Amino acid sequence: MAETDPHREPAGQAAAARAIPPARMALLFMVMLVTAAGNTAMQSVMPSIGTALGVEDVWISLAYSWSALLWVVCAPLWARRSDRRGRKAMMAVGLAGFIASFILCGGALWAGLAGWMSALWTLVAFAAARSLYGGFGSAAPPAVQAYVAARTPRAERTQALSLIASSFGLGTVIGPALAPLMVLPFLGIGLTGPFLCFAVIGAVALALLRLRLPDDEPRFAARGQAVAYSSSGSGAPLDPQETSESEDALAIAGPPPRLSWRDPRIRPWVFAGFFGGHAQAMVLGISGFLVLDRLALRDSPAEGAGPVGLVLMSGAIATLLAQWGLIPRFHLGPRAATLWGIAAAALGTVVLALAGDLHLIALGYAIASLGFGLFRPGTTAGTSLAVTRAEQGQASGIVASLAGASYIYAPALGVWLYGHSDWLGFGLIVALCALVLVHGWFGLQADRELTHA
Repeated sequence: MAETDPHREPAGQAAAARAIPPARMALLFMVMLVTAAGNTAMQSVMPSIGTALGVEDVWISLAYSWSALLWVVCAPLWARRSDRRGRKAMMAVGLAGFIASFILCGGALWAGLAGWMSALWTLVAFAAARSLYGGFGSAAPPAVQAYVAARTPRAERTQALSLIASSFGLGTVIGPALAPLMVLPFLGIGLTGPFLCFAVIGAVALALLRLRLPDDEPRFAARGQAVAYSSSGSGAPLDPQETSESEDALAIAGPPPRLSWRDPRIRPWVFAGFFGGHAQAMVLGISGFLVLDRLALRDSPAEGAGPVGLVLMSGAIATLLAQWGLIPRFHLGPRAATLWGIAAAALGTVVLALAGDLHLIALGYAIASLGFGLFRPGTTAGTSLAVTRAEQGQASGIVASLAGASYIYAPALGVWLYGHSDWLGFGLIVALCALVLVHGWFGLQADRELTHA
């Protein structure tokens, strides 16, 4: 619904004052929150499910690989499609993929735990169902990021994208906290309860998105009437939130050139996001199995969901501290957030490697998560600020694709190395963090240049 202002400010002042209304931001936040909570709830029970099925840890990690590969391929495609069809439509596709994936994943794992399928076929069915999330769930995050980036002034974009990224952080608090409560004792649902519960929550989120977020589909009728429409009245669009700040103008001007990962403007940020993302994926992949091993819970996997959830919650709270506290409080730009974040992540990984009890495991994971909580918004904002407003959809697709690339093989590689030697797994993570730190120190563009360009 258009929001008119009879006392519209001059264009320059209006651009400086642009902001997404709180109600719309809440809906965007909800889309990311639900998917993040569901995925971390799943991650908190999967080590226990794998142990109950008698499957080696590395195969549980590899079960995500096909989905992650699909995410890498599909996220840029959905991002470009959102430029033409609108962000809301792609968010709905992403939530639908999430819901379908969780229903089918839960059903496959329930059949395996009930003895109806062998462990091998259970994992095959799980990986196939999970591919729905990689193929269709990947439509939502780039659409949300592009929606926010296209409507936020440059100087405020790091904080705005950090707020959206913090929805993942909050989701990773809520998911592990709710997962033990969703392990339902009736009807044999057990450890598959979080899958079914979050499918229901996702359906509610999809309904709210459809009903409450205004349509932002390109106005095709304006394609042939652009001059007449824009020259009526004051000559300004009726709703600056819906038109001047969005990519609807692309329906008139035509799509921008294809943005490549190798584009020199974003290449340093892509490098940092790729290798830093691999380090983060390895930490997440190892953490659940680390808890089971160092707390001697391999023989009672059902008891492992609680401690694993506590560790993941500690990391999620630290992520929120970074994104809700440190970034806005210290006005960290993309380069500063990236460098400080990756350094803190390396320190947390060292603490995690040395930890022998639940307290130290949670502390190490929290420090590492605080670091990655700074690092992720830093690289995301840096990529966004390096390109034009018309290229935000493609940039968000690249960011989402990078996130998926980190989970194709990195978690399985980390778990495999950890299974051979603790120090091999954690040593590789620290080495990746050091590589990103050195590269970022010399290669990333200064914050002052990015935010005032």
